[in-house]
Amino acid sequence: MDRAKNNPHLLPVSVIEAAAGGNVDAINAALKHYEQYISVLATRRLYDENGVPHLCVDDEMRKTLEIKLITRILNFEIIKAA
Repeated sequence: MDRAKNNPHLLPVSVIEAAAGGNVDAINAALKHYEQYISVLATRRLYDENGVPHLCVDDEMRKTLEIKLITRILNFEIIKAA
């Protein structure tokens, strides 16, 4: 049973398999799927000259997290159930 059909928050298995196989479109789909989550993780509180806090996405941290995700996807080993 494909749980992605029941839960729209899951990335479909077919996309994961294609991404693990090196399909660029599937990797981009995975990055798009996790885009908001990565942005939240890369958000930092910065203060201006008056001490007022501002939330900003740290682009360097965001890129680092995206690279880590791509690396994990490409190293992902799919095990088929017997």
